[in-house]
Amino acid sequence: MKTSKKNSVIFMAQLGMLAAVSIVLVAFVRIPLIPAAPFLEYDMADAPILIAAMLFGTLPSIVVLFVVSVIQAFLFGGNGWVGLLMHFVASGVLVVLVGQFYHHSHKFSHAVVGMVLGTLAMTAIMVPMNYIFTVHFFGTPKAVVDAILLPGIIPFNLIKAGLNSVIAGVVFKALTPFISKNKNMFTAA
Repeated sequence: MKTSKKNSVIFMAQLGMLAAVSIVLVAFVRIPLIPAAPFLEYDMADAPILIAAMLFGTLPSIVVLFVVSVIQAFLFGGNGWVGLLMHFVASGVLVVLVGQFYHHSHKFSHAVVGMVLGTLAMTAIMVPMNYIFTVHFFGTPKAVVDAILLPGIIPFNLIKAGLNSVIAGVVFKALTPFISKNKNMFTAA
């Protein structure tokens, strides 16, 4: 097998494994975090996607996010195309910022900056997303979204993105010696 073809297969397998871990996490780890909004359930699905962003860059991690979002939306009660779009946009902001900041210099401190900014951006983008989609497509009255915004939606997204960033950061940092030793295994095809 030619080296470039072999590298492409390894690259696709690595992305597939990260997507599979993400799907398993969304299927089995769902924790309501905010008593005021028990329907908002935390899942760790974004952590492997953030690891993909640090390992392979923004575009491959966005592809993984899209695959996971589709599966979550249609197989795990993720509210169909509306849930897919909301998850893809919100998590996409986080993934893009982490990927771009880390790949700018490959310094972990830059990934942390991306995680902090991505957490804030994800939280901020979910405010208009809830007003647009929750009100217009799920039929929830605007007054209900107004009432749940500060005690539920905003803290939930801060916690979700923050926890996933911390988990991804800890796992990535723990894997750094292995990644450094096997750099040729972790390059985009």
